Amino acid sequence: MIYPTRRAVLLAASGALVALLTAALAADYWYLALAWPLAISVLIAVDAVRSKGGAGLELAIPSSAFVGEEREAEIGLTAGPDLRQAEIAFDRSPLIAMPDEGRVALDTARDGGTATVPMTMLRRGLARLETLWLRWPGPLGLVWRQREIARDDRIHILPDLRPTRRNGVRLFERYAIEGSIKQLIRGEGGDFDALVEFRTGMDRRSIDWKSSARATKLLARHYHGEKNNQICFAIDCGRQMSEPVAGMARVDHMIGAILLTGWLALRVGDRISLTAFDSRPRLTSGFFAGASAFSELQRLAAGVDYGTDETNFTFALTELNARLHRRSLVILFTEVTDRISARFLLSMLRLLIRTHLVLVVMLRNEELESLAAATPEHADDVARAITAGAILKERQEVVTELRRLGVDVLEAGHDEVAPRIAEAYLDIKRRDRL
Repeated sequence: MIYPTRRAVLLAASGALVALLTAALAADYWYLALAWPLAISVLIAVDAVRSKGGAGLELAIPSSAFVGEEREAEIGLTAGPDLRQAEIAFDRSPLIAMPDEGRVALDTARDGGTATVPMTMLRRGLARLETLWLRWPGPLGLVWRQREIARDDRIHILPDLRPTRRNGVRLFERYAIEGSIKQLIRGEGGDFDALVEFRTGMDRRSIDWKSSARATKLLARHYHGEKNNQICFAIDCGRQMSEPVAGMARVDHMIGAILLTGWLALRVGDRISLTAFDSRPRLTSGFFAGASAFSELQRLAAGVDYGTDETNFTFALTELNARLHRRSLVILFTEVTDRISARFLLSMLRLLIRTHLVLVVMLRNEELESLAAATPEHADDVARAITAGAILKERQEVVTELRRLGVDVLEAGHDEVAPRIAEAYLDIKRRDRL
């Protein structure tokens, strides 16, 4: 495909001025004005012929990336001796953001025909880049020669594993629930290990008086932390959770936290399951255990879609409660911004906490906090601050009511939510609250 550049259009348009000057100054020689467009046409034709040499393009893109991650596509351009610059345009994908909407200009004299394009992964899924457009000007800069290049590049955008890689081993070694430092926990949920001779400093409530009477010496019951606890991750994937926070949807921040906590839970011997819901349950898994089951958790997390419906807590949590036949830790990832949805959430949590331990996780709304704390300069700023303050007040009232019911509530920023949930889970294990 060949079409004129802006320079050619301006030169052709300036022919009108030449024609006017010729008609005003030498009307008898009006035909001389035709020389201008004829000369421009000849130059454009010559430029089109000389641009025929073309250019070759090599593109290397990552085959997979984490959501929220920035990766680079590498471009290599093989150009003829007369080619000094070229422009490349990428096919647009709703899952990927690129500067200048994916358009790249290459100066072969300065850049050597190579460039890197940053690609920010916005959402999970399979991003397809099926077409590239390459264009270059002729030596005179009067025509563009454009070529469409068909490709079949795919980028698998996966749930974010970076929090697990950064914090997993550190937290596991720090708490050492099952490792070189064995936790000796007594109480509900602890498994009986053995009878040992009572020693000074041991809890006197651990004494087994019947066994001590038979052995004629004090014997105490030795417990170790119970394995095989049930951890249920319930994630709200409705409309509010699909809204972006720091360039990534709330649900993706939560999935990163689920992967970290799930990795730890599988390592210490607990069983985990994953449930996703919006207006109705969208994904429901059974319980699975063992360190090798982490790949199954990754697969399930990748299947959590971005919902557009309002969340129906009654439907989802009733169905979840019916599936849990023994005491479990339910970690609920959600967002509450109004009293109506909060009322349904509270009524369902009253039912859940009769049997289960519930931890509700919400991201701090840093945008609202900044609006409420900003110094107003105009009347619109005052209105925004008042509205943001009212929403935050309602949200805090909901959090207070949840805590009054006995529900654990964790509010954290997007960059710290994953390690804080993992620490909360490990603290529950250490205190043997299950």
